[in-house]
Amino acid sequence: MASEKSSSVLQVTSSGGPLRMMTPLTAQVALRITAIVFTLIAICVTVTNGQSVVVFGFKFEAHYSYSTAFRFLVGANVVVCTFSVLSLIFVSFLSRPASQHLKNYFFLFLHDTAMMVLMISGCAAATAIGYVGKYGEKKMTWQPTCGYVNEFCNKMAISLVFSYLAFSAYLLLTLMAAHNLMPRPTE
Repeated sequence: MASEKSSSVLQVTSSGGPLRMMTPLTAQVALRITAIVFTLIAICVTVTNGQSVVVFGFKFEAHYSYSTAFRFLVGANVVVCTFSVLSLIFVSFLSRPASQHLKNYFFLFLHDTAMMVLMISGCAAATAIGYVGKYGEKKMTWQPTCGYVNEFCNKMAISLVFSYLAFSAYLLLTLMAAHNLMPRPTE
């Protein structure tokens, strides 16, 4: 029985050396820091993104603030980043032995679910507008604009990738929080 317990704490790498498994608390902190970094990168890329071109003698500017979907993505990233920092503080309180109440994990689950949903809604809105910008909408006679402002579209795509990565981090956090809420067998 002791060998079973030690095998769950250690894993063997392909090189044969022992590798310690990450504790749930360490994974929580790492994923929250990852989400903070991804959202900060997405915010910086989006806010600093802009391009001006002259098309048929008219000056054409592209900036994130001209699209409600892109503004919503920035807002979602700001909210998720801010609440990720606050949730780091909350998770640090969960690390204390006296605070292992199921209610605390439930609030963490609600927080992570709300942040995940907010993140995917911002990503979905920006992806839809990005698709129309790249390919147009022939039935509505909307022409693609990324052919004119290619640099702007490429930077928005980079921002969207980082936003989707932040969503993925929160998806994993939500699954971890849900796992913590599962009843444990008592022996």
